[in-house]
Amino acid sequence: MMNALYDNSADILRRIYGRRIATPAVLDPASHFPSLSRYAGSWRELREEALVIQKSLASVPRFHEIMPQQAAISANDQRDWRLFVLKAYGVSFEANLRRCPRLAALLRASPEVLSAALSFLAPGKHVPEHRGPFRGIIRYYLALSVPLAADGLPGAILTIDGIEHRLGDGEWLLWDDTYTHEIRNHAAGVRIALLLDVRRNGMPLDLQLLARFLIAAAGAAIRLRPPI
Repeated sequence: MMNALYDNSADILRRIYGRRIATPAVLDPASHFPSLSRYAGSWRELREEALVIQKSLASVPRFHEIMPQQAAISANDQRDWRLFVLKAYGVSFEANLRRCPRLAALLRASPEVLSAALSFLAPGKHVPEHRGPFRGIIRYYLALSVPLAADGLPGAILTIDGIEHRLGDGEWLLWDDTYTHEIRNHAAGVRIALLLDVRRNGMPLDLQLLARFLIAAAGAAIRLRPPI
């Protein structure tokens, strides 16, 4: 029942925002996330922090352990998708931030970043097609450690709105995750990426106010039941 409620609510929000905001799947950073360059320029330091976290990967929760409503895309194939959450809807997780000081410093300087997590995708893992709940936030994906597939290309394929993106170490995308997307790790090693959710700017006032309410409500729920 909770899964159905989440899905129905997300559908309603996508319709509300979709009628008023018409942007492509892949977005221009200059207008949507100018401080992106600070993260891209620090990718090697961020990778080193993520590799330290990977040494104790078994203690990092799987996505569906954090958010049971997402079991269909996280627990679908017996292969792990683990998320080391540093910030979620404005709520900071200080113990995790202390383990990643460079990333923590970048987040402190970027108040527009609402959520941040290191994403660890196991070899062979497939996250099937899904969509984000609403266009009040946009997604930044920074590849930190991407093993090569048998064809010599980056092994993780991120497909957004039917277009495949194979990002190597240090490469990134800024995109609207309400478009259908999926990812598959074809390599023999773990793919590590930084995922940021960024507040969308330039929205009509009523949609800004609705986004603030939704983000605050999500943050309040997280404070009551923090991620594992």
